[in-house]
Amino acid sequence: MKLSIQSLPVFTAIVLLASCGNNEQQSSFNQKEKILNKQELSNDKPHNHPAHNFSDKNTVEQLASRYESPERDSIERPEQLLAFLGDIKGKTVMDIGAGTGYYSVKLAKNGANVIAADVSSEFQSYLKTRITENNISNISLRKVQYDNPLLENNEVDMVFIANTYHHISNRIDYLAKVKKGLKENGEIVILDYLDVAFPEGVMAPPTKMRVSIDQAIKELKEAGFTKFEIEVNNLPYHYIVKAKLKSL
Repeated sequence: MKLSIQSLPVFTAIVLLASCGNNEQQSSFNQKEKILNKQELSNDKPHNHPAHNFSDKNTVEQLASRYESPERDSIERPEQLLAFLGDIKGKTVMDIGAGTGYYSVKLAKNGANVIAADVSSEFQSYLKTRITENNISNISLRKVQYDNPLLENNEVDMVFIANTYHHISNRIDYLAKVKKGLKENGEIVILDYLDVAFPEGVMAPPTKMRVSIDQAIKELKEAGFTKFEIEVNNLPYHYIVKAKLKSL
């Protein structure tokens, strides 16, 4: 279900979801992820926690095996997201929190010129190798800051933030910087977690860390965005919010 909403009031999505069965295998890394999640809950600024620097090469390689897995495909259904985005051929898209390039590569295959942005030098290094080995010409890299996407004015057609929005502190200030980087009629797209139970062993933030649709839209409105499209039906564990600035 896609909703197009002008000057949206606070929107409440009710999603009914049957509980998924347990995963047969749970690696030691899943245990590490649970520990990190507990640490995040007690941290007022979770993105400043050392666990989020992803500066350890071995940790990044372990994450890569999970970030680029068929299990993630089944959870996030990237083809549904790409359909929601529509025609992005020739558009400049910044993928904030690009990580291993899970979405950056897909966006590039659909014809976008992608700026793969991340705070982690190790993730950037991993993705640089991936780009070179696969001879991908329409992805560039940009190491950004936790509080600044380092966008030039009117630089991109779209800012895409997948599974990362909940890690950003001072989000209204951050969104204001995103807004300055958007071209006329540009848009921001946020993919983040619904408040539902995930299958055992699947990496997902604790519910207390998640940002609801209501909260995301409230923050987008405070940052100056006024036109919204929302997708809540086609993805069982995530929502998508697309926001634009009011046309003059």
